[in-house]
Amino acid sequence: MNLNFLKSILLFIVLVLVQALVLNNIHLFGCATPLLYVYMIMIFRRDYPRWGILLWGFLLGLCVDIFSNTPGVAAASLTFMGLLQPYLLMPFINRDSPDDLQPTMRTLGGTKFFYYTCITVFIYCLVFFTIETFTFFNWLQWLESVVGSAALTIILILVIENTRKHNR
Repeated sequence: MNLNFLKSILLFIVLVLVQALVLNNIHLFGCATPLLYVYMIMIFRRDYPRWGILLWGFLLGLCVDIFSNTPGVAAASLTFMGLLQPYLLMPFINRDSPDDLQPTMRTLGGTKFFYYTCITVFIYCLVFFTIETFTFFNWLQWLESVVGSAALTIILILVIENTRKHNR
């Protein structure tokens, strides 16, 4: 088996367990919940097959849905993010960068990785809470959930990336 595949399986398991056991119980101000599992979709290499990203996104979302009691919301949102990930990454990488570039804070640089994270997480939270709410009747609650969850998720991802950057 490939070492990268084993790392992906381990990351998959860790993210599902952390989300199900810890992060789903955090509801800051009654509306903001960190959705850390989107991190896995964000860090796929540039040359990773698109069908593979879609499959990983769907399976990760399905597992999160099973443990979070959100029928199909995370699966649909992560599959959509898997579809967008190569296009969201494109503006932040140079043309002459290697094909196997993995988007991390070290490879992209702090500023580019911050913007990439903000855009990706905000789009994910927008799609996730739009599908979950499925109405704009209480749009203020929806907006608070999107912004609050995106902010918490961005902070967690940047902390993890900063820790990874200094450990290498």
